[in-house]
Amino acid sequence: MNDLLLILAVLMGPILAVQTQKLLESMKAKKNRKVEIFKTLMATRGTILDPRHVTALNLIDLEFTTKKAKEKKVVDSWKLYLEHLNSLKIDYNDPNYSAKFAIRAEKTNDLLSDLLYNMSQLLGYGFDKVHLMKGSYTPMVRSDYEVEQNYIRKGIVRILSGHQPVPINIINNIPKSNVRTDNKKVEKKDVPESKSPSKKRKGK
Repeated sequence: MNDLLLILAVLMGPILAVQTQKLLESMKAKKNRKVEIFKTLMATRGTILDPRHVTALNLIDLEFTTKKAKEKKVVDSWKLYLEHLNSLKIDYNDPNYSAKFAIRAEKTNDLLSDLLYNMSQLLGYGFDKVHLMKGSYTPMVRSDYEVEQNYIRKGIVRILSGHQPVPINIINNIPKSNVRTDNKKVEKKDVPESKSPSKKRKGK
């Protein structure tokens, strides 16, 4: 019996070792994908319109599961953030647009910070919520560019869809110096070439 167990151990040892190695590699690959999502969200948390940010958010459902308690916190915080993003409808013609946009931006930042905090706790990063909210750097020019680009895009769409007329300003007080009083074309007249009379040499 002992000899049989010894033979089985010898035969099964390499197989078990290979399977264990594959299991460890699979677990490491899963964690690396989670870490990559977290790093992308951290790098783009100041520019949430960045395509990389959007892609990383959409990968959360694929890489995180609700079967584990810590991962469930990530998924739940992502659902709250997603619901908030999908419910945002702001009228750019609203006179209170600036105030509503500020409230929206603050709420967005809070929910994104909660998501990143739960991810950092799961993956072993020691970030606190204050750092996640205040620690990102985004040039003001880049932020203004994204807001203005979105505003221009929506304005063009409203004009092309017929929901808004093209704004036209009529200027009445035009300086007279800039207005032509006639429609005559100035043409260059041909000027005959003047030939100086040739002097004849007088014979001696």
